[in-house]
Amino acid sequence: MKDKVNEIRISYKEKISLSKSPAIKSSADAGKLLFETWDKDTIALQESFKVLLLNNSNKIKGIYQLSSGGITGTLVDIRILFAVILKSLSVGMILSHCHPSGKLMPSEADKQLTEKIKNAAAFFDVKVLDHIIVVPNGDYYSFADEGIL
Repeated sequence: MKDKVNEIRISYKEKISLSKSPAIKSSADAGKLLFETWDKDTIALQESFKVLLLNNSNKIKGIYQLSSGGITGTLVDIRILFAVILKSLSVGMILSHCHPSGKLMPSEADKQLTEKIKNAAAFFDVKVLDHIIVVPNGDYYSFADEGIL
């Protein structure tokens, strides 16, 4: 019977010990780190969405790129997002996406998505600490700093 069923495997491998991993202490820390991880050849071409996964001391467990989209948007599948969060046993997250246009202000869709993820995260006792928008010149916008988280 077991040969007639597909195996499902999602993996998380720790390459860097969490004791050596940096902690996020501010939106500036997160904004800088996230910008450094963005592909500089595509940040001005297409939107993409990443999640920074954290433990209970805000130490970085990893960064996962959830999607890569078009010029003005990218699809975020919340089910895949939470599969990654739960598999990595993360208790905190910082959402992030880029605006190729260089515009720092979040759209209404950005705000609605953030609220939807925040509400879903509450069911799993996972905290959404921030949502950072990064732009091609390295500037960032923090939902938390602006009080809209």
